[in-house]
Amino acid sequence: MNELRAARSLTTLPVVTLGGDAVAQVKDTLFDTAAGRVTGFTLSGRGLLSGPLKQRLPWTAVHSLGHDAVMIVDAGALADTPLAVVRREAQQGRVLHAKVLTDEGAEVGTVLDVVVEGGTSGRIVGFRVAAGKALAQGSGRRRHRVYVPRGETLTVSGRGVVIPADATRYVADDLPAFAARVVAFQAGRKGAPP
Repeated sequence: MNELRAARSLTTLPVVTLGGDAVAQVKDTLFDTAAGRVTGFTLSGRGLLSGPLKQRLPWTAVHSLGHDAVMIVDAGALADTPLAVVRREAQQGRVLHAKVLTDEGAEVGTVLDVVVEGGTSGRIVGFRVAAGKALAQGSGRRRHRVYVPRGETLTVSGRGVVIPADATRYVADDLPAFAARVVAFQAGRKGAPP
């Protein structure tokens, strides 16, 4: 599994060509929640006084999502997109502050951030949540903010995200520990009866 990244940590990452030219920086991350993937990024110019760009970076043009930068082949990868289209995509992928429920109806918490897999997949693997009562007492100590994996299908209904009930057994308190929990969760799901 590639390095996991919180979507909010992608904000302000430089967008760099394979030739080493910094052409923009990430402003916002766009998601396709039904597919469980990043669809691209809105961009701003480089520098303190730079504003938003009219161009966006579609995920299909991302060569790699790294720890320090988003790599693209060249500046031609940036797409001119009408602002209305970008706003519509952002609304469709909105999950921040949504309630997280299990498929059995237990309230897990509220989404604080989306966790994506780096590299070239852009796959949503879980969420950082403000823990509800179902998770708050999870490890013998009071948990406030935790990471929880998502299932193979990501159901977003109105302002709610639905995850499998067994995902709550794979909660982690920090992102490095969460990577191992995601692997264990996925392995458990593959062996689970349909």
